[in-house]
Amino acid sequence: MAHDFIYLASQSPRRRQLLEQLGVRHELLLPGPDEDAEALEAEITGESPVAYVERVTRAKLHAARERLRARRLPPAPILCSDTTVALGRRVLGKPADAADARAVLALLSGRTHRVITSVALAWGRQEALATNLSRVRFAAISDREIAHYVATGEPFGKAGSYAIQSAAAAWIAHIEGSYTGIMGLPLYETAQLLRQARVRF
Repeated sequence: MAHDFIYLASQSPRRRQLLEQLGVRHELLLPGPDEDAEALEAEITGESPVAYVERVTRAKLHAARERLRARRLPPAPILCSDTTVALGRRVLGKPADAADARAVLALLSGRTHRVITSVALAWGRQEALATNLSRVRFAAISDREIAHYVATGEPFGKAGSYAIQSAAAAWIAHIEGSYTGIMGLPLYETAQLLRQARVRF
């Protein structure tokens, strides 16, 4: 059975834009006020960054499947994704506050980090997950540049305290991997999953 649209279980406007870029019709399937979506992103001591991202993505997908059932919405494939930034085995998630954002950006200054994005799709009784790993090298960033960027509010809600499509792009000396994966939805892997589920786009 082919599908004309999917549910996107993500609040990220960037993921919506990327699906639109592929020509995928989608509707949002967001957590209700009774759900603690942030709790799904809690870290487990000793967990590798890749294992963390894949576990969180699966947890988001399972929560979205329950949401679809509870709301009695028409059946359609559900897409979830999660992104994190990693330096070694350290997961650099969304900053807690401005001081945290400044500290993370100072840590990334002049170094290469990994951006790991998992994308998962559920359709019928089936599920599939793909993970993209990219490497990003930052030039040295001055404290003044960091403070100015944090003051714009851009780091908040972003893994690693930055967005590649923002002014932070001026610091990126080299990328190895997927630009869309770094944005939060690797389109090559996403397209493969959508074709597997026979989604029209």
